[in-house]
Amino acid sequence: MSPMTSAERVLAVLRRQEPDRIPHFEWIIDRRVRDALCPGCTMEEFTVRMGLDAILTAPDFRKERLGPGLARSEWGMVMRDSGEEHGVAVEHPIRSLDALRQYRPPDPHAPGRYASIERIVARYKGRLAVGVHLNDVFSIPRYLAGFDTLMMAFAAEPELVHGLVEISVNANIEMAREVARRGVDFVFTGDDYASANGPFMSPAMFREFLYPGLQRVMAAFKDCGLPVIKHSDGDIRPVLDLILDCDIDCLDPIDPLGGLDMAEMKQKYGRRIALKGNVNCAQTLTFGTERQVVEETLAVIRAAGPGGGLIVSSSNSIHSAVKPGNYLAMWNTIRAYGKYPLQLEGWSDSGAIEAFS
Repeated sequence: MSPMTSAERVLAVLRRQEPDRIPHFEWIIDRRVRDALCPGCTMEEFTVRMGLDAILTAPDFRKERLGPGLARSEWGMVMRDSGEEHGVAVEHPIRSLDALRQYRPPDPHAPGRYASIERIVARYKGRLAVGVHLNDVFSIPRYLAGFDTLMMAFAAEPELVHGLVEISVNANIEMAREVARRGVDFVFTGDDYASANGPFMSPAMFREFLYPGLQRVMAAFKDCGLPVIKHSDGDIRPVLDLILDCDIDCLDPIDPLGGLDMAEMKQKYGRRIALKGNVNCAQTLTFGTERQVVEETLAVIRAAGPGGGLIVSSSNSIHSAVKPGNYLAMWNTIRAYGKYPLQLEGWSDSGAIEAFS
């Protein structure tokens, strides 16, 4: 097979086709890992210099600095710097129905809202797959109300949940239309629905409160011509059929801590969706040896690589505790052993391990 561009490679996978090789990219690569491998690189520079297959961007939202380590987002949450790539919300603007009725979300059409996206598309379109982070039905309600308030409202104040979901769906549909006009290649939504023990709400509550909005927002993404990678950590199996009914293109990260098995997912759903994941970032990439990382990466390729439709990555992100050498071992293994047609019969774990350890 002749070499593809990274953009062609990722889009082929999202169509559940075989590319020239298995692509790789991560939602987050912590700056400490980046600095160890590519000192001083921004995420954009790291993506280019390391040869990752997608470059990720998002709409631009203002932040108001409130003091050391504190800022108010344009959505109204007060965020505290956590030392990681994402802050922690410590104040929430919608804790009641009265606050919901008075709330006005950021304008999706505000001047400058898509400046970063326009720059990334102009620079990388056609070379790298350009992915845009939007949301679907859970993260924005969680941040606007706070997790505990939102969870209690599922039982005690359903009108509040419905209103919060409506804010998220309407805003993200409008943003999807704007980013599609600017030429992005795909959308990824990072709304987590579950912990390792199961969904945050019962399947019945998911169907009542989240499923209609999820259908609407995913249909709008597809109407804009945008393939969708849906992310959720944890054990999502009790609500998986509802998620898949919303016509996503790819599911991420097939969380091993949530009991999801890559081979089983490939067998059951590989003709319906592409899969992204799932080298264990809580254990193997953080505490394992490079030899163990190579073994696990090869196992993921064996389980889900045949026939295409696979993006190999961590099981969530490359967070600050991931060993830089382990991340590099995973990436080198993908590059060396992810070429199509896959030569599964001739593979030797010991040979791969010796090459990268």
